[in-house]
Amino acid sequence: MFTGLISAIEYFEILLPLALILIFSKVLSILCRKINIPQVVGMLLAGIILGCIKYIPGQDILNGDSLEGLSFLAKIGVILIMFSAGIETDFHKFSTTGLPSVVITLFGVVFPVSLGFVVATAFSCGFSSMTEADILTNLFYGTILAATSVSVTVACLKELGKLNSKAGTSIMAAAILDDIIGVILLSLIISIKKGEGSSNIGKIIGMMIAFFAAAIALGLVIKWLLNKISAKYPHRRRTPILAIALCFIFAYAAEEWFGVADITGAYIAGILLSSFKEADYVDSKVETSNYLIFAPVFFANIGINADFSTLNGVMVGFGFAFIAAGLIGKVVGCGLGSLICRYSVKDSLRVGIGMMVRAEVVLVCTQKGIDSGLIDPNIMPFVLILILISTLIAPLLLKLTYKNEPAEPVYRYEHKFLDNIQEH
Repeated sequence: MFTGLISAIEYFEILLPLALILIFSKVLSILCRKINIPQVVGMLLAGIILGCIKYIPGQDILNGDSLEGLSFLAKIGVILIMFSAGIETDFHKFSTTGLPSVVITLFGVVFPVSLGFVVATAFSCGFSSMTEADILTNLFYGTILAATSVSVTVACLKELGKLNSKAGTSIMAAAILDDIIGVILLSLIISIKKGEGSSNIGKIIGMMIAFFAAAIALGLVIKWLLNKISAKYPHRRRTPILAIALCFIFAYAAEEWFGVADITGAYIAGILLSSFKEADYVDSKVETSNYLIFAPVFFANIGINADFSTLNGVMVGFGFAFIAAGLIGKVVGCGLGSLICRYSVKDSLRVGIGMMVRAEVVLVCTQKGIDSGLIDPNIMPFVLILILISTLIAPLLLKLTYKNEPAEPVYRYEHKFLDNIQEH
């Protein structure tokens, strides 16, 4: 009598591919860490390797049921990645750089976004016949390039004893604003796409402002409540559990009630808790939970769903031009912003190099664009190449710019983002 209530999907079929993802992801992540490559690259490679199973005749490991289950877990991973990124935001860095970090960020966003837009337009419809849909798509390609990830840069600067240098503090401060602007742009473009055009842009911006206002008001109240709870019960699991619940509530409310991307809601929830006195403890628990299952599935799922069979000459040309736009846009944009703020030529170059590294956030933005139907899934392999190239060359170039310069004393920062760059 309960037959009609039982789903036709057999979710136990997810268990074997999930086990394979966790094993391959961990092994390849450790190997990547040993050669100073972000561990997310290992997780992506694990997915690409496991994705080859799909081409084995008669295989039943990666079927429709298991892929659907993996996709569900991957979406949870995205939310938690952005929540953690928000928690790791440290606004105290602005006290050391102030206005220069704002100028560097603005130039560091405008240049790569503009270059990405130009490259995407040149390889697609051209400038003379763009429709509104083309403009949104090409803008989204540019928006992907706005994201940055300075964990590799921070590790390199710490090794060189230059973390507290003028360039080092500017990089860390600018990276904070950089991601915030990138996430807002992403959410705006997706919202316009959902609203079927720019005619509703006023309403869309109004809903975004309403979401941010409501989120800040509610977030401050909840942060006050969490401070009270943690003061009475320090370092208890109830605190991160409530924090994750806040993340999910904000992600749901953003998407369902305000038409804003769910990852924006999660990111804002993290930012609001970044000044919470037990933020590091919450972040450590979130990362532990996420990187046990959800995050490896997210990154591996990208690799599993990668389809290289549809690549053609035009897409390959666009992909490498897109990579060049991502690298050049950050170096020129952030470097020019630094020069305007009267940094030396050498320090300006260091800021530009340090800001060009990409990692998790660029993958999240790209996948969000693919899920929204805004961009071609074939861009994902080139995003992976961008991560690899920027990660490998940035430390080398930074070391060259500091050649023969004495190291400066490195002081202990309290924030996990600076002090705890280690294996998840």
